[in-house]
Amino acid sequence: MRILSEPLSIEYLTIAIAQLPETLRGLKLVHLTDFHYDGLLLSEKLLAEAIEACNQVKPDLVVLTGDFVTSNPKPIRKLAQWLSRLQSRSGIYAVLGNHDLHFSRSKAEISAALTNVGIKVLWNQIVYPVGAGLALVGLPDFWSSEFNPAPVMEQLEDTVPRIVLSHNPDSAEPLQQWRVDLQLSGHTHGGQVVIPGVGSVPSWLHASREKIPKFLWPWIPFLEAKWPRVVKHWQWSQGLHQVGSNHLYVNRGLGTFPPGRWHCPPEVTVITLEPGVPFHQKSFTQMQDDTHQKPLLS
Repeated sequence: MRILSEPLSIEYLTIAIAQLPETLRGLKLVHLTDFHYDGLLLSEKLLAEAIEACNQVKPDLVVLTGDFVTSNPKPIRKLAQWLSRLQSRSGIYAVLGNHDLHFSRSKAEISAALTNVGIKVLWNQIVYPVGAGLALVGLPDFWSSEFNPAPVMEQLEDTVPRIVLSHNPDSAEPLQQWRVDLQLSGHTHGGQVVIPGVGSVPSWLHASREKIPKFLWPWIPFLEAKWPRVVKHWQWSQGLHQVGSNHLYVNRGLGTFPPGRWHCPPEVTVITLEPGVPFHQKSFTQMQDDTHQKPLLS
């Protein structure tokens, strides 16, 4: 089966975080997600390009937000060898996605393979890879029975800047009750098919739901329960969003489900942090100015 994909896109954005220490100004993160490494949904050519793009920017930190495989966890061994090529000054951290929990053995097998190549898998944990001035929080998948952010988030003082790794962007809704300077998610693949000027097809369908005759719903993907559940908030399918007073950034991912992608290229995200005015106090114009897209580095 041939799946339509598109050239890799490198997205650059700058995030201002209140109370971020001046010593962390210019801290650079790279975010990768949704590999779906199974021999079909992600080519090794694209994977190699993503790793090379990551290494070219010489990141301080690399974060991976899940769906390393599609169902069978066996391919994780080979994917882990690929990911061992990633370079980062302060380490590589990961959380798991819903596909990484498909079988009862999946979580342990995938976590072990990543750990064996030096990637630290976070599950309801807080770490400080660049020092006490910035916490990195890793949560279970939103659909997991172990998703319970309160005991984790309440360990943090309100004055501590923090980045939260959570595979599914719908988790941004319950996370509004705590400070989240930046949540990094994937899961949606950006909707995969985007109509210029309209948005992703799933987003448009959800926004137009009440205008579509109900007798047609069973035949339209994402409108009826018989279709695979993905997210509630399709408006957060990709890019930078304000959710309450928090930041959410959703990466379009690398892997691609059939039939493919259209105007929704696979993504590597490069994020630069700086002390300053928090996101929710900026105008929308300023937010747009802070986010831009560049082609794959040559």
